[in-house]
Amino acid sequence: MTYTLITANRNYSSWSLRPWVLMKALDIPFIDDIIYFEEENYERFREFAPNGQVPCLKDDCGDGRTDTIWDSLAIVEYLAERHGGCWPDDGNARTWARCAAAEMHGGFGPLRNICTMNVGVRATLHNIETPLQRNIDRIGELFAQGLDNFGGPWLTGQSFSAVDAFFAPVAYRVRSYDLDIGAKGRGWVDRMIAHPAMQDWERQALAETDREVGHEAELVEAATVTEDFRVS
Repeated sequence: MTYTLITANRNYSSWSLRPWVLMKALDIPFIDDIIYFEEENYERFREFAPNGQVPCLKDDCGDGRTDTIWDSLAIVEYLAERHGGCWPDDGNARTWARCAAAEMHGGFGPLRNICTMNVGVRATLHNIETPLQRNIDRIGELFAQGLDNFGGPWLTGQSFSAVDAFFAPVAYRVRSYDLDIGAKGRGWVDRMIAHPAMQDWERQALAETDREVGHEAELVEAATVTEDFRVS
C-alpha cells in the first residue's frame, strides 16, 4: 500500500491536521500533497474527494485499485484497521477516546466558528458569549477527565493516539486566543504543541506565504491580532 494524504494550508486547515499528525506521530509513511485554499474550493477539491473537502486519503493498494477515503474520522478508522496504535489498546480508554473524538468531530460549533485555527497568530477575542464559553469549559472538562482517568501524559495514557490527534487543532486555538481551559488542559496543550509532528506542522505554517481571504476575514471579525509570526 502507498498512502497519499491530500491536505490544505497549514495555518488554517484544522481537519487536515488530524490525520496528518496521527500518521506522523505513528510513523505511518505517506506522500504529503498540499493544495491551498482558494475563495471557492468545491469543484477543484471534487477532483480528488467526493465531498469536495480536505483531508482525503488515497491508498494505492498495489493491485490496480486505489481506495479513496474522505473525512478525517473515516481516515482514522481506515488506518486503525491497518496499523496498531491509532486507538488505545485498553478497552475503557478506547471507548472514552472514541466518544471524545466523535464529540470533537461533530460538535463545538462556536469554538470552530469563532476561534478559527490560524497557527501563526496570537489574538484577543472581542468577546466570549455563553455558547463559546460552554465549549471552552467542556474542553477543559474533557482534558482533565482523560488525564485523570488514564494517567497522562496523553489523553488516554502513555501513548499518543487518535483522540490526541482529533484535539490537535484545539491546542493551536487555545494558544492563539489564550483560552482558559484550566491548568491540566493547558499542560496537555503545551505537550501537544511540543510534539515533533506538531512542531513540523507549525514550521510549515509559519513559512507559508499564501493568505486566504475568507479565513483571514473570520479571524479579524472575531478577534484583534496582537502578534503574527508568519512570514510576510
